[in-house]
Amino acid sequence: MAGHSHWASIKHKKGAADAKKGKIFSKLARMITVAVKKGGSSDPEMNPKLQLAISKARAVNMPKENIERAIQKGTGEASGDGGLFELMYEGYGPYGVALMLEILTDNKNRTAPEIRKIFERFGGNLGESGCVSWMFEKKGLIEVNSNNLNEDEFMMRALEAGAEDVQRVGNTFQIICSQTDLDEVKKGIESRNTIEILNAEVCWIPKNTVDLDETAARKVLGLMEALEEHDDVQDIYSNANLPQSLLAEI
Repeated sequence: MAGHSHWASIKHKKGAADAKKGKIFSKLARMITVAVKKGGSSDPEMNPKLQLAISKARAVNMPKENIERAIQKGTGEASGDGGLFELMYEGYGPYGVALMLEILTDNKNRTAPEIRKIFERFGGNLGESGCVSWMFEKKGLIEVNSNNLNEDEFMMRALEAGAEDVQRVGNTFQIICSQTDLDEVKKGIESRNTIEILNAEVCWIPKNTVDLDETAARKVLGLMEALEEHDDVQDIYSNANLPQSLLAEI
């Protein structure tokens, strides 16, 4: 799981940078709107998908009024984002790295060729549905600030709450659990007031990773960053295992 853990850390830092220019806010607003529509409720306690979307929005300090407006769009109280489609795109980047993209778009015919061009520009290719998804499994991921926490005690607590695996990555602990247990594990960890949860989400974890040297990793990251810049790309998952020398710079 090391490859995913590394990329999760990068996403967390990059998300904070994106928030400064507002791009991430528009993506999260779409996510919240769709969560309300698909979940059939504007109450986060009754709609786990909405609860996760709001949690991600708060993690990057999205203004409360933006969150409320996105919820109103989902309930029909406010106009906009009427026909959004949730899609999963799969493909290969440079050096055989597998990539999975969560897409939210109002125009499938526009998004696919645009994403394909980005892949091709970096020496990759957008594939057919199922071409790489067999390399991943859907899991819950919780990131916790590790400052002032005893590693052994925290790991025991997380495992007792239902975690499958716990890793220290930089200044965070990353907890992997079943996607169906995510809320229960999160609540078990949160019951201790000294623990700061930075992020909780359902994501795609690679079963095996591809080790990259620094030159290869920079090229793969270039593709990932270009894909993240696309307005319709919500999240990116890969099986790349990035070198520590590069992670230290990000």
